[in-house]
Amino acid sequence: MAKFIETIKNIYKIEELRKRIAYTILLVLVYRLGSFILIPGLDPSQLTEGLKGTQEGLGGLLNMFSGGAFGNASIFALGVMPYISASIVVQLLGMFVPSFRKMQMEGESGRRKMNQITRYLTILILAIQGPAYVSGMIRPSGAVIVNWSPFVFNLVSTLILMAGSMFVMWLGERITDRGIGNGISVIIMIGIVARLPYALVAEIGQKITSNSGGGLLFLVVEMVVWVFVIIAAIALVQAVRKVPVQYAKRVIGNKQYGGVRQYLPLKINAAGVMPIIFAQALMMFPMLFARWDATRGFAAAFSSYTSVWYNVVFFILVVVFTFFYTAVTVNPTMMAEEMKKNGGFIPGVKPGKKTAEYIDEIMTRITWPGSVFLGLIAIMPAGAMLLGINNQFASFYGGTSLLITVGVVLDTLQQIESYLLMRHYDGLMKTGRLTGRSGM
Repeated sequence: MAKFIETIKNIYKIEELRKRIAYTILLVLVYRLGSFILIPGLDPSQLTEGLKGTQEGLGGLLNMFSGGAFGNASIFALGVMPYISASIVVQLLGMFVPSFRKMQMEGESGRRKMNQITRYLTILILAIQGPAYVSGMIRPSGAVIVNWSPFVFNLVSTLILMAGSMFVMWLGERITDRGIGNGISVIIMIGIVARLPYALVAEIGQKITSNSGGGLLFLVVEMVVWVFVIIAAIALVQAVRKVPVQYAKRVIGNKQYGGVRQYLPLKINAAGVMPIIFAQALMMFPMLFARWDATRGFAAAFSSYTSVWYNVVFFILVVVFTFFYTAVTVNPTMMAEEMKKNGGFIPGVKPGKKTAEYIDEIMTRITWPGSVFLGLIAIMPAGAMLLGINNQFASFYGGTSLLITVGVVLDTLQQIESYLLMRHYDGLMKTGRLTGRSGM
């Protein structure tokens, strides 16, 4: 405790870090306040019943990322998901389209161009998702109380939703520039963590009041298991394979450059939470077959999150998407070229093509256990539900909720620790160093 108090004092002594943390907290409060502001012209008393479908399925996923704003028909209902979708599309284009790949190689100017394209694509996605949300979820709920025509209400509500999402995106960029941590990731994490107190209170109440819930003893066991699951998620996010890289020694004048050994850190889970998000979105498609009698049984098998078929297919999809997204985001050929350009080589491996093949082989080997581990964490909430844990609290036993929260917290703590170490203070931990990830 004394070490923790001393660390807090050291953080407060650094004026820049203190201002960044305060600025981040202020913008987060603005975001949370906006999450409770309804779209004008709605009756909030009718939204509770009308938007029940947002608590599960793809709607539940969007509601989780928006911190409940999606289910509340808030002005921030669409949140940052359109921006994330646009970022993924631009990132994929950078892998397959030569012009986008060229922009990636242009440094800061290329990054600005791609950010601008991402913003335009975000607006396009909002123009599609906004009317779909208004006409598909808000209007059928019966909460509309203004005497406007459907066209006018849809238009006004869509413009408000677009403005709200762009404002949330602006908040995220401000947090990244003047706050602490990756802004978009922090906003997503805050939306997820905001649900935790309600889920925890509901779980405690269920165990106390229900005779079949297992009582307080089972609640203690739940908390202990939850801690171990968090530790496992931290290990998955932090785990890297260090490949030694030797840089050639060069003598220029009276100075010597290079001649040192460094390491190329290859993450075991280079794909992050994206495989789970892709797999969850794909698992929504079988439900479209529920309208026909011949395929109703097939759809029913995939409509329950605790069914065997759902979790087996979900696990396989997570493993497949982990390999796919890792192959898209990690480019061994580019790594080998950059290494060769800077005079570096892996001991015992020829530079160029052989180095790229060596890195690709290592990534394949470490991705196998990483993908299996990620798949197990993805289906862990289903196992928690089968053991009688409340559905809301069970979502924190794994899946996107836990992985995003752990990743963002580690990344933010890493930035805070770097400020402390630059000012010659001790880090956040006496032993070891945080090696958080770099954004979503």
